[in-house]
Amino acid sequence: MRAFTRLSPAVLLVFACALWGGATVLSKALLASIPAVTLLVLQLAPSAAALWLAFSFSRKRLGSRRLMLPLILLGLLNPGISYTLSLIGLARISASVSTLLWAAEPLMILGLAAVFLREPVTPRLLAVMLAGMFGVSLVSDAWSGFQGNDNDPAGILLLLGAVLCCAFYTVFSRRLSESLDPLFIVAVQQTAGLGWAVALLLWGTSHGSPSDLARLSPGLAAAAALSGLLYYAAAYWLYVAALRSVPAAVAGSYFNAIPVFGVTFAFIFLGERLSAVQWAGAAVILAAVFELVRLTQDRGRPRDAGRPRGARVT
Repeated sequence: MRAFTRLSPAVLLVFACALWGGATVLSKALLASIPAVTLLVLQLAPSAAALWLAFSFSRKRLGSRRLMLPLILLGLLNPGISYTLSLIGLARISASVSTLLWAAEPLMILGLAAVFLREPVTPRLLAVMLAGMFGVSLVSDAWSGFQGNDNDPAGILLLLGAVLCCAFYTVFSRRLSESLDPLFIVAVQQTAGLGWAVALLLWGTSHGSPSDLARLSPGLAAAAALSGLLYYAAAYWLYVAALRSVPAAVAGSYFNAIPVFGVTFAFIFLGERLSAVQWAGAAVILAAVFELVRLTQDRGRPRDAGRPRGARVT
């Protein structure tokens, strides 16, 4: 891993984006055989273990005890609640649409920061936000009443709820990210999210119960663990390694590649296709996010607005 992280920051960031996009497609495939909550437990358990192992090798000190409760609460929000909604939603929609809807997160972050942190929003930024929302409506096929594809409206709403949870997480975790080691932050929060997922699993719902684990084949369990290591641990590791050499604003601009990888892998491995209207919506969303990064880079906001899914704290 050390030799791999000596590659150029651009290569590391592209690999991270490819892992985030590819692991979404793998999760979609696994959801055909594994309920959402069960899959989340199988993904977070190895990832949290890997992150704590990496933190122990880093020989850095634990964070302040007074910050543990906020960290845990934020971890319950993301990845706990957020990825519960995300996987339940992903089971009902295509992986392509899922990755495109996640691309709208920076736009949500900007709006929440304006409301809760009183950050100013210029008319141009407002126009970018509205354009991004229009792109989301096109990708979700809302204009045709969700009649033009196999994506369940409930799944789209669940996915957007997951994205909103991550946006809230990002806004409220800004100060913590400035005072604690990022590896420690994510290790604690993924552990808290794992606790949430295990509690849901033990409760037993149609989305997962302990009996699911007994029925899983070793191959499926290994694939689920691999998807978690790729999505939550490996991609994050590469992202942090790249941040040692490039500003967060620059790293944030690479996140626009995640939907590209997601749509491409979904086409290759799942045979998914987007309609012409959805392709237009994808172009609008990506253009809006690119413009958002450009407009906010002088104000220091890409550090937050450019972070997808709330899991990568810097």
